[in-house]
Amino acid sequence: MAWTDRRDFLPPRERPFADEDRPLPIGGGQTNSQPTTVADMLMLLAVDPGLRVLDVGAGSGWTTALLAHLVGPRGQVIGVEIDSHLALWGAANVQRYAVPWAHIHEAKPDVLGWPTEAPYDRILVSAEADRLPTELVEQLGPDGVMVLPVAGALLRLVRDGVSPPKMTHHGAYRFVPLR
Repeated sequence: MAWTDRRDFLPPRERPFADEDRPLPIGGGQTNSQPTTVADMLMLLAVDPGLRVLDVGAGSGWTTALLAHLVGPRGQVIGVEIDSHLALWGAANVQRYAVPWAHIHEAKPDVLGWPTEAPYDRILVSAEADRLPTELVEQLGPDGVMVLPVAGALLRLVRDGVSPPKMTHHGAYRFVPLR
């Protein structure tokens, strides 16, 4: 997390609060997540160099940049953001970190995730679903891991490609709603 400065991913009015361990508003009803929450999610995601990662709810691009650092130049990170203004701003924020293997796209209407580039080794979802989104589970490759908040609980889903995915609960968290 020291590789990226959270200030670079915040609107100017929120930058003085970048060191505080709380979510901060970034516009469009979205937030830049609390740093300890992001750290918890990244640890659960277990990202290694060279992996392909989908970042759903990329917002300001902070998690996309963090994931890009973890996967390195042999990996790939695709961020998806539903708010067109945030998608453009987040993409510009990520570009400043010189990680050409990471991109943020505006989400396509009525499409969850980025299925045209699936499967992914890892999927990070930074918005709360009211149910497990099967559309994202289907975009996860064999031996893939997805971390996401569902109905107030942080879940880690592991897919082995043979049996049904295994889910574990990792505490209660609050996020903006997944749309």
